[in-house]
Amino acid sequence: MSGVDILMITFNRPEYVRLSLPHLLSTCPPDARVWLWHNGTDQPTLDAVEELRHHPRVHRFHHSADNVGLSAPTNWLFTESTGDYVSKVDDDCLPDPDWLARLRRAHQDVPQFGVIGCWRFPDEDLDERLLAAKLADYAGGHRLLRNHWVQGSGYLAKRELVERLGPVDARKSFTGWCLDAARRGYTNGWYYPFIREDHMDDPRSPNTIYHTDAEFLARRPLSAQATGVTTVAEWTDQMRHSARVVQTASLDLREYQGWRNRRRTLVRRAKLALSGKARW
Repeated sequence: MSGVDILMITFNRPEYVRLSLPHLLSTCPPDARVWLWHNGTDQPTLDAVEELRHHPRVHRFHHSADNVGLSAPTNWLFTESTGDYVSKVDDDCLPDPDWLARLRRAHQDVPQFGVIGCWRFPDEDLDERLLAAKLADYAGGHRLLRNHWVQGSGYLAKRELVERLGPVDARKSFTGWCLDAARRGYTNGWYYPFIREDHMDDPRSPNTIYHTDAEFLARRPLSAQATGVTTVAEWTDQMRHSARVVQTASLDLREYQGWRNRRRTLVRRAKLALSGKARW
C-alpha cells in the first residue's frame, strides 16, 4: 500500500464542480489518487466531471443515477482503496494548495493522530478564549484544535483506522465514525495554525452561489432542508452556530454516549422546536 486515496462526490452544482475538481487535482502529488462518484442525473454537473475524469490523477469513476447520499460513496473508497491514507474533499470546498502535504506530514510525525483536517470557518467565527482551551501541542512542532470529530471534507485519516473501524455506519454518519476513532484512543481535530478550506456553500465565501433568498431556496443544501432553513441570513447564522458548536464541544467522550448523548439530542431538538424548524 502507498499514497493517498481521495474521494469527491459530485451532485447538482456544476458551478462548484468546475472550481473544486480542477483545484483538487492541482493539489494532488503523483502518489495521490482521486476517486470520483457522481450522484444523480444533472447533465451540466456530469459534463463538468466528464471533462476531467481521464485526468492522470483520477483513479476511479462511478455514476449513480440515484442520489444515494454520502455513506455509500465513502464506503466505496474505504473498502476498495489501498492507500496509506484516505480523504474526502466535497465538491463545494477548496482546501489550501498545501493541505495534503501538511496533513500527511503531521500524520507521519504523530502516530496517535486519527482524523485531522482543514478549517472551513472565517475568522469572524473564532473565539480566542474557546480556542485556547482546546489547542494542544504534539511532537514535531505540530498543533491541533482538538475535537473528537471533524467535518467530512478536507480531512486525512490513516489507513489503519479504516482497517480497525471498518466502513461508516449510515446510522452514525462520519461524525460517529470519528467518535469511534477517538474511543479507540486516536486524537482528532483541526490542524493549527489552520489549513483553510473555502466552503463555497457558506454565503460569506467569495465563490458562493447563494446571493439571494430565491437562489438559496432553489438549491438548498441537505442540512438546510433538514433544519427548515429558507433564507441566506438563516443559513449564515447556521454556519456561525456550527463554528461555535465545534469550538465549545466537550472533549469528555462520556458526553457522546448513553444518557448524556440522549440528553444532548433532546436539547437540540427542543431548540429546533422552539424555532419552528424541528424535523422529528
